[in-house]
Amino acid sequence: MKKGSVLLFFFLGLFVHAQEKPMFDQQEVVRIETELASDKMEGRAIFTAGIDSASVFIEREFKNIGLTYFKDLKTYRQEFVAKGKNANNVIGIVPGKSKPNEYVIFSAHYDHLGLAESGTDKIYNGANDDASGTTAVIALAKYFKELNQNERTLIFVAFTGEEVGGFGASYFSKNIDAKTVVAMFNIEMIGTESKWGKNSAYITGFEKSDFGTILQKNLANSNFSFNADPYPQEQLFYRSDNARLAALGVPAHTISTSKMDVEPNYHKLSDAVSTLDLANMTEIIEAIAISSQSIVNGKDTPSRVK
Repeated sequence: MKKGSVLLFFFLGLFVHAQEKPMFDQQEVVRIETELASDKMEGRAIFTAGIDSASVFIEREFKNIGLTYFKDLKTYRQEFVAKGKNANNVIGIVPGKSKPNEYVIFSAHYDHLGLAESGTDKIYNGANDDASGTTAVIALAKYFKELNQNERTLIFVAFTGEEVGGFGASYFSKNIDAKTVVAMFNIEMIGTESKWGKNSAYITGFEKSDFGTILQKNLANSNFSFNADPYPQEQLFYRSDNARLAALGVPAHTISTSKMDVEPNYHKLSDAVSTLDLANMTEIIEAIAISSQSIVNGKDTPSRVK
């Protein structure tokens, strides 16, 4: 090959590389995370003005993305009553092309602990728990809506009441036919590095279906790894919003990075955005998107949880 041709291909290669965009914009991740964990949300406790502000924000994001309403709902709010008080999940969907009646769920809980009774800093911002997961759900909704290649219908849901008994997930599970749900990607606390370091996370209940094996297969050509839950003594599979649908047989698992044995800010006032690794968190969201592709596209169907 002539020298001139080599130089031409070299510069064309640089041009093409420069035109490539990352799958997820880190600044968007930062924007969403920072808003959800801001002081004005007042800790996002269920039944408070703070969580209503969070709901309005998520609804606005879903509207801007262009998500469709869930089932017969007229808004993104799935409203219900718990403990005699009004509450709501926030749900949007991207209809499937060839398999619209088969559902893949991406979920997180957007509630947290609210306000402390005393002290200078009274706000439980819940940046990692679980503004990080909710941020991921919003980012994934935008990605899949723009990609527009999903054969199965995608449901993006932000649950309320996880911290006080899983009210939102319980209500949701009673209002969907579990047999139609192919898989559930529940995302909980992904803002810190896992015990294996960057570019890694774990899946709760890994042994209960082949969900995790499928995700690992789809990540074979990446530098990211999903692992089995290293904290079995914590019973994490039963402690998040995946548990309600898993009890009905759905391969519903939680993806997390939280070091549950030594996580310094878990359920503390110090769980703030400044403690998160937002670059790594963006990579985790991208890994979830890549790992879910064969399920989203209808090529893989995880085995049911028994």
